[in-house]
Amino acid sequence: MTDSVESRLAARNIVLPDAAPPAANYVPYVVSGSLLFVSGQLPLENGALAVKGLLGRDVDVAAGQCAAELCAINILAQAKAALGGDLERIVRVVKLGGFVASDPAFTDQHLVVNGASNLIADLLGDRGKHARAAVGTACLPLNAAVEIDAVIEVR
Repeated sequence: MTDSVESRLAARNIVLPDAAPPAANYVPYVVSGSLLFVSGQLPLENGALAVKGLLGRDVDVAAGQCAAELCAINILAQAKAALGGDLERIVRVVKLGGFVASDPAFTDQHLVVNGASNLIADLLGDRGKHARAAVGTACLPLNAAVEIDAVIEVR
């Protein structure tokens, strides 16, 4: 990839927010060796929770994918904070863990989490291709529709 992550963000009119502070007793990220572990990120936009409720009841797949994209943006904001502002230090996104608040009959969690996977792959190219989990859950903190965490290899 010859262009930078920052230029790809700009081309999509995405401005990374300031990294959100933790909402409880944890840290937003941990660097251990060459791995960056980013705590679960919610679909925050302008400091507020943008997508709330259960997929399949309150939220449709398209809105869930938008929520997952916001989670991915917030993951990158945390990564930028952890890496001293330099997203080019990302070697590879190793894994995303997607949690989707779901009505019991909803079974398209994988499609919802594609919102994050697609954005990460688009912005990082081959460095953004990752392993993944997409799990349905009864509820998430603050009634968020989606929460996503990440493991990222860095230099």
